[in-house]
Amino acid sequence: MLADGDPDGKAELDARFTDLYRRHLRDVYSYSYYRVGNHHDAEDLTEQTFLQAYRHFERALRESDGRPLRPWLIRIAHNLAANFYRDRSRRPESAIEDAGLISAPHTTEALVEGREELKGILEGVARLPDDRREALIMRFALGMDNREIARALGRTDGATKVLLHRAIRQLEGMVSETVDSKDD
Repeated sequence: MLADGDPDGKAELDARFTDLYRRHLRDVYSYSYYRVGNHHDAEDLTEQTFLQAYRHFERALRESDGRPLRPWLIRIAHNLAANFYRDRSRRPESAIEDAGLISAPHTTEALVEGREELKGILEGVARLPDDRREALIMRFALGMDNREIARALGRTDGATKVLLHRAIRQLEGMVSETVDSKDD
């Protein structure tokens, strides 16, 4: 399995990395997009994530003990996104138009209400503390389970469960405050 100058080992390692890349490209890109809020920067972060992963892939295989490598990839993307913000000192900007097309027909009123609700949720997520925002993105945008999130964030399963619970409650509070203030 290890390359160490063996051409067959290097080819196998490259094939395994290609498989990892194909299986997790969408997840890494989605995570990066939710973190930085625009496609160009998300593509850059995704590329940097896989370049860094490739450099350390052999060691990751040895140390993974057969566990999935998706949390490891998301951890790399997480660290690169943190560096991105530290280096550029800016907040993510996400246009509501980038949220995607709605496939089912809706009335104009329902569409406007849905966009307003989505806008409020995205604004609330952006205002959450970093660790809570990260956990929500991993859980709901990437569909990661608590154990994967714990590994990606370097936390225990219990601490991750508490983090997610608090993030959801805080976000619900923010969204209900927004709704209440509009009703006044």
